[in-house]
Amino acid sequence: MEIQTPARVPSDLSSEELRDLIVETLSDEKAEEVVTIDLQGKTSMADYMVVCSGRSSRQVGALAEKVLARLKEDHGRHCKVEGKEQGDWVLVDTGDIFIHIFRPEVREFYQLEKLWMAPPEQV
Repeated sequence: MEIQTPARVPSDLSSEELRDLIVETLSDEKAEEVVTIDLQGKTSMADYMVVCSGRSSRQVGALAEKVLARLKEDHGRHCKVEGKEQGDWVLVDTGDIFIHIFRPEVREFYQLEKLWMAPPEQV
């Protein structure tokens, strides 16, 4: 009798591959206004930030759950999560990437994109 072992789940995605997987998952789950921000050279905490919106607290929580499940099941990654119970703003820390999932009015209030995106060059 041959014992089959499950295939090894790769956990060594590059930051860019991880970013693309996260954006794809969020887009597939109907997240709105998905934005990626390159943090390389701006901070040593993460390489990228992904910001998006869900239409309701319920969708915000569901988006976070889908990303967490995909990263865990497909790639063996366990992430830290904050704010899932409230559903206004969920932060997922993958180690390489911070994912912020907001309700639209909360996203507008905090305006994280304006804080982290490079200002346009003055000519």
